[in-house]
Amino acid sequence: MLNRFDPSQPSGGEAEVKYLDGDFRVVRPGNFVRCAVTGAPIALDELKYWSVDRQEAYATPEAVLERYRDAPRP
Repeated sequence: MLNRFDPSQPSGGEAEVKYLDGDFRVVRPGNFVRCAVTGAPIALDELKYWSVDRQEAYATPEAVLERYRDAPRP
């Protein structure tokens, strides 16, 4: 039960999330995380795009492309 937390705890505001391969774990309860590119809030139940390496969330596929386009090349 990685994404569950005690509903008796306050859950408003921004969550702290650990991004894993194919899943994520809520570290601090909240209703949303912020897109690393746009700053837009993303409801946890709508979260679909994130980077495990960068530990950041993205609101849309376009935001993912923008982040990787701006990333330094090895």
